[in-house]
Amino acid sequence: MDEPLKVLLVAGAFQVRGYCASTLRLAEGLAAEGVDARILTPNANCICPNRRRRLSLSIYPRLGVPVWGGVVREALARELAHDPPDLIHIQSWSAYPVGAALARRLKRPFVLTAYDHESIERQSAFDVRWGRRIIAVSQSVRAELLSRAGFDPGMITVIHAGVDVTMPAGTPPILSPDRLPVIGTAGPLEPVKGHVYFLGAAQRVVADRPDTEFLIAGSGPEEQNLRRLARELGLAKHVTFISSGYDFASALSAMDIFCLPSLRQGLGSIMLEAMAFGRPVIASGVGGVYSVIRSPQIGLIVPPSDSAKLAAAMQQLLDDPVRARALGEMGRQLVCEEFTAARMVTEVAGLYREVLARELARQPVLPT
Repeated sequence: MDEPLKVLLVAGAFQVRGYCASTLRLAEGLAAEGVDARILTPNANCICPNRRRRLSLSIYPRLGVPVWGGVVREALARELAHDPPDLIHIQSWSAYPVGAALARRLKRPFVLTAYDHESIERQSAFDVRWGRRIIAVSQSVRAELLSRAGFDPGMITVIHAGVDVTMPAGTPPILSPDRLPVIGTAGPLEPVKGHVYFLGAAQRVVADRPDTEFLIAGSGPEEQNLRRLARELGLAKHVTFISSGYDFASALSAMDIFCLPSLRQGLGSIMLEAMAFGRPVIASGVGGVYSVIRSPQIGLIVPPSDSAKLAAAMQQLLDDPVRARALGEMGRQLVCEEFTAARMVTEVAGLYREVLARELARQPVLPT
């Protein structure tokens, strides 16, 4: 039997957000593809302890710290040199400095996953000596990489992030008449995620339907500002803020309608999770959202930064539960067909093998 490929997944500090969840799903699924994956990270506190025990994790708290980080990376490179990985997979632009430095030190090829457009200006420093491929999570991200950073088109491969499609037991039906309707959103609480427009829409909906509840799941630098805004808009009794815990599963299952009001979006992994739960989706028409919501049968798209249009879409689904359930069913079907974690893992493992096959072809043939 062939030896498994050894891949080092270099990640930043784990947070409860879509791209971190994708790293965990990738690490968990690669063994079935004949890949021995090890995660390198400065912090794994946001990973559920039971899940953490199942993973091959190397935690170096000072890995990304200036000065100290260089010392740690050098010691780590010496350790890895005794049993180096075949390939390094850098999980985000934030982890790029560490991953690229290790690739240079170990003389190993690397691939990088780009989840959004936020750090595109950093790509001028991309190490083309050891960097072999960039995985873009959507056609939108790929287009940005090509237009703003000037990469060779053949270097960028689109592999969509994938999610678990198992429906949690006890997930309540959508817009059941025996409970109050809940409209929610989930993810990091950051300005770019557009939560202020979600609250603006909530105010409009509550004025017409005061029985509607709203849920914001997540944490981040905007939390206190959003709580204050909810009070100022008279929504204190209608909006519930909950921390994300280790994931968003319980929050998503509590929602009847999921909203993604982002101002910029690479793909929308948490949106995919909501769709896997059969939740109808309303999303801003930005970036990689169009890779998922390609028709009004899949979900509703509204302009970004427009609370009035977002509120109108919420009202449409509240007023038509049959349509809301149909959107939820079609969305779940799409995710089960095209956005599963298993599909993502298989495509990434195939890319690893393609890259390593090319590496083997690059090596000079030694005389016998």
